[in-house]
Amino acid sequence: MDASLNLRRLVFCGKVAVIWILDSCHTALVCASIWIYLVMNFGDTSKINAIPETVAMTIALTAILTFIVHCFFAHRIHKLSRCDWRITAPILVFAFLRLCSASVTTAEMIHLKTFSEFKREFRWVFTLGLALSSLVDVLIAIFLCYSLRATRKASSSMDYVINSVILYTLENNSLTSAATVISMICWLVMPTNLIFMGLHFVISKLYANSLLATLNARKQLRQERAQRGLSGELPLAFPGFANRFRSNHCDSSRMDPIGTKLEINVEKTVEYEVDADTMTRHSPSPSSTSPKASCHPSEVISQMA
Repeated sequence: MDASLNLRRLVFCGKVAVIWILDSCHTALVCASIWIYLVMNFGDTSKINAIPETVAMTIALTAILTFIVHCFFAHRIHKLSRCDWRITAPILVFAFLRLCSASVTTAEMIHLKTFSEFKREFRWVFTLGLALSSLVDVLIAIFLCYSLRATRKASSSMDYVINSVILYTLENNSLTSAATVISMICWLVMPTNLIFMGLHFVISKLYANSLLATLNARKQLRQERAQRGLSGELPLAFPGFANRFRSNHCDSSRMDPIGTKLEINVEKTVEYEVDADTMTRHSPSPSSTSPKASCHPSEVISQMA
């Protein structure tokens, strides 16, 4: 048990260390590229078409980070789908092709050294890499939501957590996919500027933060699950950032039976009937209750007669 726990901690620390190192290297290359364009070649418009090696290397690092994140989510889907390779294999294949496309892009940028030459000969390679990245994000969102919905049970408490995970999955993958699609559109529509490259710099940050936020939120999810009295081990650990869903879910009819407070008010009404004859027999007569004036004994004798 201790060995297994230590192994899981080692794998967890290894993932975090790799992501941090790759993201730090990517940030350093971006800073170096900005220095080359804005400081070393300041005012020299002829250098805008040139491709520094630091810019080419950022594309490769972005692809590596993207591949690691895709493999992470593919592993989660593989566990949820009970080791169904028919679902996991397409995701891994497309993610690997995206990595290959980015590697070719980096190599050709370093070799050709100008954007004009690269766009004329290998424009489709870079476009293919961005398209594959968006496709993998969509596949991950679809298969993950489908696998989570398939694990639903009759327990409304488990449905609460699963719905939160589904909502976060959709938001997370839609963000990375949207950034990739926008970068690809700028690359195709505006080939004379470098707006696409600025957006491409952000893609790696989104993927890195997506993975790190997923790993960091496991403790919070376990605490929420313990407070709601859930049992069993979730095969997926996502943060519960769906506050909108939580507020709506608390007002819905499918509430957690453990966390629900039940208040019962009991009112007791007693009705009884009294017989009229009984009331007449027991009620005092007016003659007995009304005071009488004192009479002379002779008047009493005459009344009796």
